[in-house]
Amino acid sequence: MTVADLTWPEVGAYRPPDVILVVPLGATEQHGPHLPLSTDTDLARALCAGLAERRPDVLVAPAVPYGSSGEHDGFPGTLSIGQAALELLLVELCRSATATYGRIVLVSAHGGNAEPLRRAEALLRSESRDVRAYLPRYGGDPHAGRTETSLMLALRPDLVRVDRAEPGDTRPLAETLPLLRAGGVRAVSANGVLGDPTGAHAAEGRALLDASITDLYDTTRLWWPVAAPERIHR
Repeated sequence: MTVADLTWPEVGAYRPPDVILVVPLGATEQHGPHLPLSTDTDLARALCAGLAERRPDVLVAPAVPYGSSGEHDGFPGTLSIGQAALELLLVELCRSATATYGRIVLVSAHGGNAEPLRRAEALLRSESRDVRAYLPRYGGDPHAGRTETSLMLALRPDLVRVDRAEPGDTRPLAETLPLLRAGGVRAVSANGVLGDPTGAHAAEGRALLDASITDLYDTTRLWWPVAAPERIHR
């Protein structure tokens, strides 16, 4: 169930202190010449929707489509709010949300959000707010390679320009990380790809997505046992 589709009495009928609010946290940034700028946001939404299908005590918040994506500056279309702004946004959003919801999970599908996300989580938990951060661990290529391309072929095949998929910088991330930190993705990859998207397949993406949703489900079960609040009949 998506919060934005409900009225306030319907949200109240869910007994909000017993509900987990999951917030998809993505980015609007380049993902090579073949994947949409919305890739990270689309993946975060899919993870949250998948969790809501498995847990009856989950409501899904509207996605946050902007993140810390400064490493992708220099590519048209990238919209970044930076680390400080993202951290502040998450802190204030969760302070507001915890006035209604007892438990919150921030689900980020963009690695560049990790540092401000962890700082926001630590501050909010120091204020006795039950807020947790989750970042999926897909493995594989770092950015816009086979992994993310397979995921998007499973999730939004209509948005994948398969004919434009081409390898980028295929060196190990450990080797390119100093260059990435100094000059961003443009310093190592002219097309914005870190990895090789050729050979990506929807079946592989479905398996990756299912495994990630299962991991998110298992993680939240460790945090909070599954409850079953009464569903709303609109």
